[in-house]
Formats: sequence, C-alpha cells, structure tokens
Amino acid sequence: MSDTAIVTPLTKLVGVRYPIVQTGMGWVAGPRLVSAAANAGALGILASATMTVEQLRAAVREVKSRTDAPFGVNLRADASDAVDRVHVILDEGVRVASFALAPSRELIARLKDAGVIVVPSIGARRHAEKVAAWGADAVIVQGGEGGGHTGAVATTVLLPQVVDAVDIPVIAAGGFHDGRGLVAALAYGAAGVAMGTRFLLTSDSTVPDAVKARYLAAGVQDITVTTKVDGLPHRMLRSELVDTLERSGRAAALLRALRHASAFKRESGMGWAAMIRDGLAMKHGKDLTWSQVLLAANTPMLLKAAMVDGRTDLGVMAAGQVAGLIDDLPSCAELVDRVMGEAYAALQQLRP
Repeated sequence: MSDTAIVTPLTKLVGVRYPIVQTGMGWVAGPRLVSAAANAGALGILASATMTVEQLRAAVREVKSRTDAPFGVNLRADASDAVDRVHVILDEGVRVASFALAPSRELIARLKDAGVIVVPSIGARRHAEKVAAWGADAVIVQGGEGGGHTGAVATTVLLPQVVDAVDIPVIAAGGFHDGRGLVAALAYGAAGVAMGTRFLLTSDSTVPDAVKARYLAAGVQDITVTTKVDGLPHRMLRSELVDTLERSGRAAALLRALRHASAFKRESGMGWAAMIRDGLAMKHGKDLTWSQVLLAANTPMLLKAAMVDGRTDLGVMAAGQVAGLIDDLPSCAELVDRVMGEAYAALQQLRP
C-alpha cells in the first residue's frame, strides 16, 4: 500500500514520497536508521548534537552512501561550533537542516541562501511565529505527549494553534505512531507527522535489544515526566534510575552532573571553554540558573548509557507516550508501508 501517494506541502518541499519524518534523536538517529527511513520514503533526520564535527561529516557521508533520497541533519543552534556544523551541511549537500532550538535570523538566511531547507522544532505558537517571520521553511510542532524535552500543551491543542498562526508547512509531533494519527494530523491542517519513539522501536534502530524490550513492555502509565535529569521537563520511561533521581538531593544531583560533564567532555572532544560557552548560550534568553545548566550535562551521558551501552539500570530512556501502545519492531520500510496503508484505509472510510 506504500505506493499510495498522499501529496502534502511537506512532500513537495523536501522531495520525499510520504509525509512522515523520523526525528533526530541523540545516540539513536545515526546513519543506519536515517538511511533506512529515507529509503522507505520518509524524511530521515541525523542527530548531530552527540557527534563531533568530523563524526558528523563521516555520518553524513555514510548516509549518502546508503541512500539517494533526501535527508536532514539536526543541529543545536546555540552550540559553540554551530557554524562548523553548518559548513558540513553545505559542503555535503544535505537537503534539510532541523533545529531543536530556534536558529537565528542570520543562520536561517545563510542556509536558505545555499538552498538548504530550514525546519526548526518548536513547542509554542509564539516560537513558530518568530521563526516563520525569520524565514523558516517549515516547523515541527511537538505537543506534550512527545518524548525527551517537552512542554505541557497537548498536540491536539498546540497543533491547530500553530497551523492557524503561520503560513508555512507545519509538521505534527507528539503522540503519533500509525496511519490514523497521520490522517488526524492532516485534518488539523498539518503537512505531515514526525515520529521519534516509533522509529526508535524498529529493527533498523541500533538501540540495544534489552532497551527495546523495556520500551515494548511499558504501558502508557509507565511513561513519566521529570525535571530531575537536567532541570527541565523530560518525558521518559519510569525506571529505577528515575526513582533514584527523584529522591536524590540537590548536592547529589550537582555532583552527578559534574561527573557527567567531565564524561561528555571526553566523549565529544570539547574543551571546558567550549562547554562553558555552550552553557552561556543555554542561559541566554532563558531563566536558567547555573545549577540547571550544569544539570544539563546529565542528559547526553544518561541517554548514551541506555541507547548505546544498553544499561537500562544506569541510563535514561526518553519516550513519547505512544511507547505504551507499541508492541513490535518492524523495519522502517515495513513501518512506513503500514502507516501509509492505514492512512489510506482511514481516508477511504471517511468517504461517503
């Protein structure tokens, strides 16, 4: 059924077959998953925040060796080496640049002048209005159901707000895993859906089997939101680690963050000066204390412990609420085929 076309402003904009985006999940969205998603007809997004600049270049080249389909790279706009990462995108001819935080007007202009499609992720209507005014080509709108850092407004409330506020394609994220959700998002006025947890739980994902088993065993009630990882609301599977973090005091949390900051420094090759600059960038425009900035060092290493090392006892397992509805591990090709088949069937049922 995947040969059934649903043409939307998203498919026209980026040149993919289907209005589905695989999101840029740190430690998860590597070359194998991204190329598999792209070959299936979705827009695969490579996560770069957990890579060095040279690792990013190598990863982009590996994706290009595996697929001729369009794909994107997700960047942190506030990273101290963001300009270097943009150079990689331009040098390697990447089709799409996505951002977890709003890029500056100047960065958007630079990418657009080079023919790159700019797609920031946002969690509020005012943020969508801002990046649209700055020239963003589309936005990914994540409601509170989404995994990882998330807001409090449900997708069904946030999505129509944003669709009504901007004149660029809006991609819906947070709570999507099947064709019925895709049709619902299109009915709200979205140009497609973005899915993270659903693509994490595929056979093409490199996440260790033990971690995938924890996701598959989880019910909706097993997914929680905590601020104890890095001071910001973070949706994940409830685990022994999460319970421990929520019981720990401030001093223990800061000590843990210092250890993880040092580990991330070794992993990323960043110097302390660059990490401090990134910390300052995180504080800019946000009401964050230095303690919260330091706690942010928890996130990449706790995610790596689970998503790379398979330590469900020591790692954080970011998860959208849809993890409680997923019970299988299809390939990306099987997943996209299924979603499009379900979407087509749902549309047929709506016809008189």
